[in-house]
Amino acid sequence: MPVILHLETSTSVCSVALSVDGKLVSDRISFEGPSHAVLLAPFVDEILCEMRTRDMRPDAVAVSCGPGSYTGLRIGVSMAKGLCYGWNVPLIAVDTLQLLAYSALKATTLDDSLLLCPMIDARRMEVFSAIFDQQLQFVRPIAADIVDDTTYLPWLENTPMLFLGNGADKCRMHITHPNARFLTDIVPKASEMIELSEKIFMKGQFVDSAYFEPFYLKDFVATVPKNKVL
Repeated sequence: MPVILHLETSTSVCSVALSVDGKLVSDRISFEGPSHAVLLAPFVDEILCEMRTRDMRPDAVAVSCGPGSYTGLRIGVSMAKGLCYGWNVPLIAVDTLQLLAYSALKATTLDDSLLLCPMIDARRMEVFSAIFDQQLQFVRPIAADIVDDTTYLPWLENTPMLFLGNGADKCRMHITHPNARFLTDIVPKASEMIELSEKIFMKGQFVDSAYFEPFYLKDFVATVPKNKVL
């Protein structure tokens, strides 16, 4: 019956959640960011106080690993590493784009053929994105895209696509293909990480807490080819 502490700081939303055996026990969240440096430690402390009253000890710490804000990810991953070191427990890394796609699947009923394209805002018309099927398998891996009306045509020409995340709204004026759909108000949250974290835990697919680094926007935007189709 794994006890997992989940941290999510990849965007302006700051959240912490505690799960036991795949079920949400407690969570904290703030949409008034970015304020991770101020809020994350008190949120974690409150959850830890609850754990002590329940005589619980975590079996792992899960952290959203990006892509996302450099500062937010740095704060979240540093906190997660410190907790893992203090408790001598493994670290779980959850892909932020996959987390967004999972949240969309939970939020609404989708046609079976629909692909999901979560987007993290970078700058100007740049976004971090990936394309998933509804089994959360990569159709196209993480890439940094400069969005125009041709960026996603190789997929839009063949199947409907759902665009979501904090990078999607600014792309509406450019992504006008009839197969394009948009879903608003989907943000990465620690409480939505539970099922993904649990699967990683059961498979033992942990990352090395000493050397793990998240996906930073600043590292990827300049290096990933635009419109790479695999």
